[in-house]
Amino acid sequence: MSSAVQNSASNRIQALLDENSFVEIGARVTARATDFDMKSNETPADGVVTGYGVIDGNLVYVYSQDASVLGGSVGEMHAKKIVRLYELAMKVGAPVIGLVDCAGLRLQEATDALNGFGEIYLKQTLASGVIPQITAILGNCGGGLAVMPAITDFTLMEEKSGKLFVNTPNALAGNSVAKCDTASASFQSETCGTVDFVGDEATIFAKIRELVAMLPANNEDDLSYEECNDDLNRTSSDLANCAGDTSILLSKIADDEYFLETKAMYAKEMVTGFIKLNGVTVGCVANRSEVYGEEGLETKYAKVLTPAGCEKAAEFINFCDAFDIPVLSVTNVTGFSAEVEAEKSMAKSVAKLTYAFANASVPKVNVITTEAFGSAYVAMNSKAIGADIVYAWEDAKIGMMDAKLAAKIMYEGEGSDVIDAKAKEYENLQNSVDSAAARGYVDSIISAADTRKYVVGALEMLFTKREDRPFKKHGAV
Repeated sequence: MSSAVQNSASNRIQALLDENSFVEIGARVTARATDFDMKSNETPADGVVTGYGVIDGNLVYVYSQDASVLGGSVGEMHAKKIVRLYELAMKVGAPVIGLVDCAGLRLQEATDALNGFGEIYLKQTLASGVIPQITAILGNCGGGLAVMPAITDFTLMEEKSGKLFVNTPNALAGNSVAKCDTASASFQSETCGTVDFVGDEATIFAKIRELVAMLPANNEDDLSYEECNDDLNRTSSDLANCAGDTSILLSKIADDEYFLETKAMYAKEMVTGFIKLNGVTVGCVANRSEVYGEEGLETKYAKVLTPAGCEKAAEFINFCDAFDIPVLSVTNVTGFSAEVEAEKSMAKSVAKLTYAFANASVPKVNVITTEAFGSAYVAMNSKAIGADIVYAWEDAKIGMMDAKLAAKIMYEGEGSDVIDAKAKEYENLQNSVDSAAARGYVDSIISAADTRKYVVGALEMLFTKREDRPFKKHGAV
């Protein structure tokens, strides 16, 4: 039973964890500083409640900042409590969840507080790829504190009270909150891509619980699976209609048709998230050209890679690889975004995506749905960069580019009859799924309806995959 004083910080922990499971650590810690009248200030728990508990039986470590104590600001002892929590979590191998509501750096403690920030950054860095780190921003998270959720793996943000910023909106030249609230949940999730999930506190806590259920406890945990009661051979007769909106496609092939999408509001042309297949957690990366809502088609996108989409996917793949989570990709892409703004970072972003897929040593399965053209297709987990198994739907087109365009380039100046004839020839010889399979770039041609059973079978076969790589400290992309 927690010994925490009942305040918003401890109440939040109680709302998040299984009932009566929280055990507090460091409840009697207070500030040591005496400058600027600090001696006369009471600082119960030094403004942060720390401890451990369980979520659906899974051990987790939690810290929750208390805005009623000096605004929840980070001072020396406040930081040490978080650092010690990380140390314990890494020894045991369990996730750390931070509930942030903080005024930032405690000015009265100056360099001691700054040093505390640095010590937290160091522990987060050491923990990265070892234990999952989840941050929920429930109040202010500004200045140097904004770095903390950016280091962690998943960030959630309360839609009204949450504020995330390095510089406040009014401090940006030519800007104000009235013009653009750069600290808001909508800006951080839709424009920046820093935030994975947005909602009220109850929704955020529910999402954290869903994440914990999906993720392994640490990078050596091989128990991130559960019994599957869904039919492993279940077909989806209408799956071909979902080729455009792959968030729907992924949900349809998942166990119990459940898909936990990450960063859903950012770079919607690229879908990332988790599903279970035969009870095993699988990370998914998919191109998307359509977005459907409750009232039908909402948005259409070109079938191209964008810088934001590539970086979103690369970051997600790196997380999956660090925690031995298999990766499923769904490819439906014809090229790259052709805009001046995109061109500024396109090559580097595509390089990050290509590197992430090629560098990942976890089981990798690719499903090509309708079109896969050019080097954009190569970057999307093709056989060439290391996919273990590649499936393609029966009507998929795979090749350098659209056949008509290829014919126009090769036979420039010729009449329309010649162009049409050569386009048809090119389609058969170079762009058909059969020609790709004949060269070994596709392992099996499958019907769309059977996608689930083929992917489940491939991942079962790859469950014990081991792959030797050249010795190096780490890559530099």
